[in-house]
This record gives sequence, C-alpha cells and structure tokens, in this order.
Amino acid sequence: QVQLVESGGGSVQAGGSLRLSCAASGFNLDEYDISWFRQAPGKEREGVSFIRGNTDRKYYGHFVKGRFAISRDNAKNTVVLQMNSLEVEDTAVYYCAARISTYGSAWYLRDTYTYWGQGTQVTVSS
Repeated sequence: QVQLVESGGGSVQAGGSLRLSCAASGFNLDEYDISWFRQAPGKEREGVSFIRGNTDRKYYGHFVKGRFAISRDNAKNTVVLQMNSLEVEDTAVYYCAARISTYGSAWYLRDTYTYWGQGTQVTVSS
C-alpha cells in the first residue's frame, strides 16, 4: 500500500526550529519528486520546498529566504524538511507530496502530485 506519513510538527516560538519528516511506504522515494506544501487557514495550499527524484535538485518558495533545507535519506525512505528561524507566518498544516520524477511540470503545481500525506500542524507563536 502506497502511503506518505508526515511527522515532526508542533508548537514553537518565533525564531525556533522544527524538523519535519515524510516517510514513504510502498514505493522508493528516491525515484520520485517530493514536495512540501503548506496550507494556512483561509489560504490556498502553497509550495514550500521540492527535491527532484534521482538528481536531488532542490527548489524553495520565495518566502523561505534560506531558512529551510530539504534533504533525502534513502536508507530510511524519508525526506526531511529542516525549518529554522520560524516566523508566525509559517503557521500552517504542512503536507508532503510525491510524483514520478518528471520534467516540464512546475514543482509547485499541486495537481501534478499523485500521493499526499495527511499533514502535520506547525504553529509558531510570537
């Protein structure tokens, strides 16, 4: 059974850090493009970060500004999003998503992803 499970969310104060994990079962993550999206109340789901299958090329949303880092742990079949210098505006539910590695489709297009996790809540307080 194909499944993505996020973990690592929680509540932190502004300036703090969180490490989100996206664990896959039923397929090998290293062959897939993996993205993190987030959705705040009343807002659309937006792309946070992306790591391409096989090449590990990475992209980040404009609002990240060097604060986050995405990485892949093939031994654990997991993708990690390290988030530092968190801001109140980062408060949202964070989702990981997977698609067969492909070129020609922008990484932040939600409809291009086949598999989604259930989401993990990140709350940043001032």
